[in-house]
Amino acid sequence: MSEPKKLTSASGIPYAENENSMSVGARGPLLLQDFILHEKMAHFNRERIPERVVHAKGSGAFGTFTVTHDITKYTRAKIFSQVGKKTRMFLRFSTVGGEKGSADTERDPRGFAIKFYTEDGNWDLVGNNTPIFFVKDPKKFGDFIHTQKRDPYTNCKSATMVWDFWSLNPESLHQVLFLMSDRGTPYTYRHMHGFGSHTFSFINDKNERYWVKFHFKTKQGIKNFTNDEAVAMKGLDPDFAQRDLVTAIDKGEFPKWTLKVQIMTEEQAKTFRFNPFDLTKTWSQKDFPLIEVGEMELNENAQNYFADVEQAAFAPAHVVDGISYSPDKMLQGRILSYPDAHRYRLGANYEQIPVNKCPYMVNNYQRDAVMRVDGNGGKNPNYFPNSFDNIRPDSAYKQPSMTLDTLVADWYDRNGEGENDHYTQPGIFWREVLNDQDKKNLVSNISGHMKNIDGPKKGEIINRQLCHFFRADIGMGMAIAQALGVNPEQAMPKQHSKEGVGVV
Repeated sequence: MSEPKKLTSASGIPYAENENSMSVGARGPLLLQDFILHEKMAHFNRERIPERVVHAKGSGAFGTFTVTHDITKYTRAKIFSQVGKKTRMFLRFSTVGGEKGSADTERDPRGFAIKFYTEDGNWDLVGNNTPIFFVKDPKKFGDFIHTQKRDPYTNCKSATMVWDFWSLNPESLHQVLFLMSDRGTPYTYRHMHGFGSHTFSFINDKNERYWVKFHFKTKQGIKNFTNDEAVAMKGLDPDFAQRDLVTAIDKGEFPKWTLKVQIMTEEQAKTFRFNPFDLTKTWSQKDFPLIEVGEMELNENAQNYFADVEQAAFAPAHVVDGISYSPDKMLQGRILSYPDAHRYRLGANYEQIPVNKCPYMVNNYQRDAVMRVDGNGGKNPNYFPNSFDNIRPDSAYKQPSMTLDTLVADWYDRNGEGENDHYTQPGIFWREVLNDQDKKNLVSNISGHMKNIDGPKKGEIINRQLCHFFRADIGMGMAIAQALGVNPEQAMPKQHSKEGVGVV
């Protein structure tokens, strides 16, 4: 190989940390001064115009969320203030990796983004149909998505890129199994669960903080395509899920989901057996049972797809009083990245677009920029403080302070000591979640996809990925190796001899 080249910023400055974001302690929040994180994510957000870089193919509808159970001991959020309370909302479903014109039955995670129009402002809960994700640090997000897009040489999708990345990042294994199972090809958007995915926080009227995960359980029942059925539907009707959603609502068959939450106290989090803010892991429902909260119903189609579905903009940064963030590093990165992406794609005033506009009150000193359509504040002052208007901060909305574990800021290895168990939960998924037919389909889907790996590194990539399957579960590894025609006894010793391979 030629002489190694230094990794540099766009301005040519060499840097050392390309995979771990700077944080206050191994599990603490990220620092604004990590310029490389900003540069990577800001550049990534601007790679496509005008469609979304990810989640480009989407469907959506308006609806209502109704509280059915009292959780006010955990949160003071007004949306949950009393049983029977109704809140208007908008939900956008999407596929992640394909372009706007791609098929919506592709094997892909499904976006599950909700905008609740509450009297304390718009709350955006931006998740997927899976409770986990492929990476745990936002610096890795752009690199991951590149592998799901098109090869820069062939301009075709590449199984080699996909499995090369996954085999070099064992943290992805849990989500890979979800994706390659039949859960990766849901029958319709109506027949799948939704998750906030990240750990968020609740704050109650005593200023007590609880960690929370959000689960939306479909009331239509889970239904998936097999791989062959999904491939066939791509040719028959690439807009199958879009057509199904619009038709169902037009016919009055309003899809519904039950919102449930998992609650963890701050004390439980401190002593929990793994990092509870790790997006590649789930919380056991045996340890943290689901608590029912309410029901969501989609009952109104958008009258114009572009106006509402295409221009809808969601951001995990948009939380309301009683709901807040956590030290989840992927969440922290999305807080910065999502509004930045919308300002680029739709303009600085994207929240004035009707589907994004808060229907209650908006008072601030933001002015000008492209497509300002709300009067631009008229002749009122455009600075704060001033002696002329009566807009004032409200101390009642102040959040409790956060106690940090350390004063040391550094680039911590995201897979360091205590953070590097990538195999226990994927093994549980294989043994305890999938039935026998699910397992057969998973093995078939994985082997079928991996057979498309090509090039001089084919054997190395396959063997490296097989190591991860074996570490999660011997039976799963043997089944996939057999389906690929690989002799594990010949392949594995060679792979294991490369110390540290695949553990990054």
